[in-house]
Amino acid sequence: MRIISGTFKGRRIQAKSNITARPTTDFAKEGLFNLLNNKIDFEGIRVLDIFAGTGSIGIEFISRGCESVIAVEKEEKHCQFIREVCRELKIDNHRLIKGDVFRVIGSLHQKFDMIFADPPYQLKNLSTIPDLIFDNNLLADDGLLVVEHGSSINFSNHPAFSSMRKYGNVHFSFFEKGI
Repeated sequence: MRIISGTFKGRRIQAKSNITARPTTDFAKEGLFNLLNNKIDFEGIRVLDIFAGTGSIGIEFISRGCESVIAVEKEEKHCQFIREVCRELKIDNHRLIKGDVFRVIGSLHQKFDMIFADPPYQLKNLSTIPDLIFDNNLLADDGLLVVEHGSSINFSNHPAFSSMRKYGNVHFSFFEKGI
């Protein structure tokens, strides 16, 4: 995995062999951030990264100047890896919460400008993630929710759905308040 742009541009993050997360491919990540570049100003935004896995998406946001990232990840070995990378890069505006996303979400009491969700593609209740975010009122009024998923999920009927982009086998669905 590599960091595409910003302070840490070009830096490679090598996941250890015990990491079982499926990181977003560099190709898909580059496509996503090219789209986001045209939609949001990264400077000073607050980001929530759920199902953080290797942490590469949250670290990409920090590299581009966001104010803070809160990442939620259930697996301890993934949390350890994220902590090591943040320590190595001297990142101090990344807060990691170890826990189940579906339990942690209700305890978050702030709004985020950007929420990125990269759940396991086979997650049983993956289709409930947008409602989980909107029911807990976590997205700022002009914020953006992006859910990464496989081809078997279609969010186009969700009331907050705005668009979907595909990069190889990776699909990104975008959601906004008040659509």
